[in-house]
Amino acid sequence: MKTFSAKPAEIEKDWIVVDAKGAVVGRLAAFVASRLRGKHRPDYTPHVDCGDNVVIVNADQVVFTGNKLTDKRYYRHTGHPGGIKSTTPAEVLGGDHAERVVKKAVERMLPKESPLARQQMSNLRVYTGAEHPHEAQKPKTIDFKALNAKNVRIK
Repeated sequence: MKTFSAKPAEIEKDWIVVDAKGAVVGRLAAFVASRLRGKHRPDYTPHVDCGDNVVIVNADQVVFTGNKLTDKRYYRHTGHPGGIKSTTPAEVLGGDHAERVVKKAVERMLPKESPLARQQMSNLRVYTGAEHPHEAQKPKTIDFKALNAKNVRIK
């Protein structure tokens, strides 16, 4: 029996929608990263983009467990001496670009600094509201919260 290796022309991508309202960020990001890579498929090939197109809605209503909302720090550097900046998830979620919390969490769970990771990230669309402009692709809705009781946190 020969080892199967998928070719990019043979891959058929599905569209899925995940509602992030009340979902725990880390669990959601791990689920979405696995779908973007295509690890849920029987024809998974590590060097080919065989994952699905994922649409995440209500990204501004994600939750963190424990005290991570206030204690966790996101660091970045301006490039100048002494230019380290930090922020908390609460500040990002309260700002204009709340979807960045989910997008960066997923990005950090993909392979690092590679063309394949950039291609897989281009298959992710994150929206803060309940509406998205991808209805023409007829996406399937996945009930992420029903997969495991720990996926959702009630305040």
